[in-house]
Amino acid sequence: MSNKEIISNLNDGSLKNKVPVEKSAAPYSKPTPENSIILFIDHQIGLLSSIRVQGLSDLKNNVLGLAQTAKALNIPVLISSSNAQWQNGDTIPELKAIFSDQPIYRRTGIINAYEDPTFRRALEKIVEETGRNHIIVSGVTIGTCCTFPTLSMRNDGYQVFPVIDACGGWNQMEFDAAISRMTNAGAELVTIFSLACELQEDWKKESANAMFTPFTSYMSEYGYVINNYWNNANQHSVEDPFGTVK
Repeated sequence: MSNKEIISNLNDGSLKNKVPVEKSAAPYSKPTPENSIILFIDHQIGLLSSIRVQGLSDLKNNVLGLAQTAKALNIPVLISSSNAQWQNGDTIPELKAIFSDQPIYRRTGIINAYEDPTFRRALEKIVEETGRNHIIVSGVTIGTCCTFPTLSMRNDGYQVFPVIDACGGWNQMEFDAAISRMTNAGAELVTIFSLACELQEDWKKESANAMFTPFTSYMSEYGYVINNYWNNANQHSVEDPFGTVK
């Protein structure tokens, strides 16, 4: 006897939470492509060379996967560097290539990007023009480049989502202390895979095809799942309600 299959309606969209955020005992105001801004802080050649927690290849892939997610979902980004003219070096070329149409805000001494007047004006301009207030942060070092602006932005009322595996660290103590400080300040720590899924929300959305790029190119764990399936698509055992597999 075979199991009965109940297929969800292809016209269904994601349900919203029943309780409004402002009335919830455990508020969940999730990041979406419409309410978010992504910050890339100090992903510079010199600084990357000093990272000891997390392999450099993994870190670079996660940063570029986040960048491609922003591109696929049309999320505004801000890129900043610190003392690029000296020891920290220029922004990594792969990130510059993905956002070749975007300026790089080059700080000349102020360590906390949010405390830099030029960078803050750029962020506040996007917030004012779009109403976005969910800030996703990737910084080359989690203890400074990510934590400092996260604490400042939480102080000023933003929802902040540090992408902890798109950040590096010089040692495990730095990572642990940064996670503790940001969590205690109310930031919502995420990983690139979980964040990308949260932003996509529903694979029926038009952005699904574009989102295959960050998943297959930079998030190899699920990328292999995708590629393995499509390499064997004609041998499927469950009927495809989308009609994409013949």
